[in-house]
Amino acid sequence: MTVQSSTSSIPNRWIQLVAGIVCTVMVANLQYGWTYFVDPIDAQHHWGREAIQWGFTIFVATATWLVPIEGWFVDRYGPRLIVAIGGVLVALAWVINSYAQSLPMLYLGMALSGIGNGAVWGTCIANALKWFPDRRGLAAGLTAMGYGGGAALTVVPIIKVIGAHGYEAAFFWFGLGQGCILVVMSLFLVAPPLSLTQNSDSASAVGGGATPFEMLRTPIFWVIYLMFITVAASGLIVTAQLGPILNDYKIANVAVDLVVLSSTVLVASAVVDNVLNGLARPVFGWVSDHIGRENTMTIVFVLGAGAYWALGSFGKDPYLFILTAGLIYFTWGEIYGLFPAVCTDFFGSRYAATNAGIVYTGKGIAAWLVPVASWLRDYSGGWYSVFIVAMIANLAVAAMAFFVLKPARKSQVAMAAKRHVALTSASSPGLHAS
Repeated sequence: MTVQSSTSSIPNRWIQLVAGIVCTVMVANLQYGWTYFVDPIDAQHHWGREAIQWGFTIFVATATWLVPIEGWFVDRYGPRLIVAIGGVLVALAWVINSYAQSLPMLYLGMALSGIGNGAVWGTCIANALKWFPDRRGLAAGLTAMGYGGGAALTVVPIIKVIGAHGYEAAFFWFGLGQGCILVVMSLFLVAPPLSLTQNSDSASAVGGGATPFEMLRTPIFWVIYLMFITVAASGLIVTAQLGPILNDYKIANVAVDLVVLSSTVLVASAVVDNVLNGLARPVFGWVSDHIGRENTMTIVFVLGAGAYWALGSFGKDPYLFILTAGLIYFTWGEIYGLFPAVCTDFFGSRYAATNAGIVYTGKGIAAWLVPVASWLRDYSGGWYSVFIVAMIANLAVAAMAFFVLKPARKSQVAMAAKRHVALTSASSPGLHAS
C-alpha cells in the first residue's frame, strides 16, 4: 500500500510535457510575430527599420543571457514559480510596447519581453529533458515545436488585428491573453523525482551530471556553442527580416492560392513558415533518437545550406519564396530541440536547465548579427549576399557535427562503458577472481 501511494504521487510525465508545450506556444509570437510589427511601427513613428530592429536584438539578448540564471533557480526550486513570473513579464512587456512613444520605451518593453520569454522557454525545455531521459530528442522537439509552430496559431490573427485596429491593439490584447494563460499553466508544472534522471547521467562527460563549471571546462562544450551560434544567426536573420525582405522583393501583397490557403504572400509565408518550423522540431528530434544527434545535424544543416541558396536565387517568385523560406524554417528551427538534447547527452540531466541555458545564450550573440545583415544588404545592394553567407555557415556547421561532434560522442560512450565495467568489477570482486 505504501509503495502504491508513493508511485501514484508522481505526476504523469505526459501531462508535464503537454503543459510545457502550451507554455512555449504562448511565448512563440514574441519572436516569430515581431517581423509583422516592424513596418507598422516605422510607418507611425518613422524611427527607421534598423533602429526598430535593435529592439529585436535586445529581446533576443535578454531572452538568452539570463536563461542560465533562471535555469539555476529551476534546478533548485522547480519550474512553477519561474514560469509564473515569466507570464507576468510577458503581459507587462507587450502592454508597454502598445504605449511606447519613443525608442527607449520600446526597447524597455522588448527587454522585459525577452526576460519573460527566456524564463518560460528555458524552464519548459529543461523540464522535458529531465522527464524524458529515454526519449530526449522527441520530448525536447515537441516542446520546441510549441515555440516554433505555436506562432502559426497567432500570427494571422495578429496581422489582421494590426491591419484593422493598429499594432498597439495587437500588442495590448495578445500580451494580456498570453500572460494569463502562462500563469495558469505554471500551476501544472513540477520537477521530476531525482531517481528518474540519475541513470541517464552515467554517460555524461564526467561520469555523472556535469555542473555548469565542469561543462565549461570541456572543449566539446565550446564546439557545441560555436555551432549553435552559427546556425542560430542565419535563422534569426530571416526570422527578423521576413517582412522587410518581402517588401524589398515587392511581393508581400501578391495574391497566392495554396489550395488550403488563399491569401497574400506575407500571410501565406507566415503560416507555412511557422507550421514547418514547429513540425521540424519533433520530426528531427525523433530522427535523432534513432540515428544519432550528430548524424541528424549533418543532414539537416546541409539541407539548410541549400535552402538559403535557393531563397537568394529564386525567392523573387511568390510561390518559390514561400517554398524556399519554408525550407529555411524547416531546417533551422530544430536547433532548439537538438542542441538542448545533445548538451544533455554530453553533460547529463541533473543540471540540464542551467547547462542548456548556457548553450542558449548563444542565441543572444547570434542576435547581434541581425542588424549586421541589414548593413550587408545595404552595402551589397540586395539580400543575395546575405543568403550566400548563411549557406556557407550552415555547411561549416554540418562539417563540425560530422567530423568533430560525432567522434567525440563515440569516444565518450566508450569511456562510460569502461567506467561501468570498472565499477562493476570493484563492487563484485569475487565474480572476477581467477
